[in-house]
Amino acid sequence: MAILAVNAGSSTLKFSLHPRQGTQVLASVLSGSIQGLEPGGQPEVTWSFQGQPQRQTLAAAQSDAFGAALAHLGQLLASVPGLPTIEAVAHRVVHGGQDYAASVRVTDEVLARLALLNSLAPLHQPHNLQGVRAFAKAFPHLPQVACFDTAFHATLAEVDYLFALPTALAQQGVRRYGFHGLSYQYLMGALHRHSTRSRGRVLMAHLGNGASLCAAREGRSCATSMGFSALDGLMMGTRTGALDAGVLLYLLEQGWDHDRLQTLLYKQSGLLGVSGVSADMRRLRADTSASARLAVDMFTHRVVRESGAMVACLQGLDVLVFSGGIGEHDTQLRADVCARLAWVGVRMDAVANAAATGDEVCPIHSPESAIEVWVVPTDEGSVAAQDAVEIIFGS
Repeated sequence: MAILAVNAGSSTLKFSLHPRQGTQVLASVLSGSIQGLEPGGQPEVTWSFQGQPQRQTLAAAQSDAFGAALAHLGQLLASVPGLPTIEAVAHRVVHGGQDYAASVRVTDEVLARLALLNSLAPLHQPHNLQGVRAFAKAFPHLPQVACFDTAFHATLAEVDYLFALPTALAQQGVRRYGFHGLSYQYLMGALHRHSTRSRGRVLMAHLGNGASLCAAREGRSCATSMGFSALDGLMMGTRTGALDAGVLLYLLEQGWDHDRLQTLLYKQSGLLGVSGVSADMRRLRADTSASARLAVDMFTHRVVRESGAMVACLQGLDVLVFSGGIGEHDTQLRADVCARLAWVGVRMDAVANAAATGDEVCPIHSPESAIEVWVVPTDEGSVAAQDAVEIIFGS
């Protein structure tokens, strides 16, 4: 028996199949993604089974591309010999709002309440929920479980999650929520298996197209760089990160409307906006232009600056963790951040850093470092699958 963990986006569907032993899930036996589901796109599925990567181009759907993708996924799972039977689907859902501080079995009422949060995460929430509905339609016999990126941060203190706004707005739900919670939950679990210091003061850096930091003490989130939406904090691939609200007031005075502002903040800023070249850090590293270099330097600076705030909240630091697409694979970014955090006591081992490719959990601190530094490849799907098992089969 197994849990299928999925992450539905605007044009992609990521999936992983996790066998179950009692109330414990195991590492995925099959994982992959279907891309090109946007209108006019060319769908393509890539997956890996028993270490063997596979790729297949699909026929473009005339109307319901997502439904066609699900049908193909069902055929794929049925065609691979020896796969365990799927007994539930665990969905990554970005926003649980104030209502959901833990994963929950999906009902019509749950879906309706989650849809009210679409405007808080417009690039993710509507597509996450579209995925839940599509799976419920395609596999009506399977229970669907929603697992929230905000849930890990339910332990934030009032002084951290409140904004300096009138109380009436806080009562409406205008507050800090924090995101990347499934990733941070996984990172904490992995650290507990490898580091005796991980129950102390831990700074986790999930650095990718979306990027954030989380400060944790005794395995619980106590500060995070993202806020009410997934725009706050670090500079990201196409998102602004922290921005003076006065900039928005100025643009409104210049005649900008909601949709234009939303496009600017979510899709035209960050690494892409500053460089004018790309949101992909790999491409920017290879680009010799001044604008590409500036974008990389700004990204690094913002990680360092926000890290200082997190260390202050923790009143010190025991463990630093890099994860996410950039955090796991960009050796130069890790070296630059560690060098600028030397004042905390961070000392990186250059050889270990170069050898850490994001394929496994790796320590990259030198013996004289006062702080442990780790590279941990994240696995949000396994966290979602485990939550689904505990909800459906736990006592």
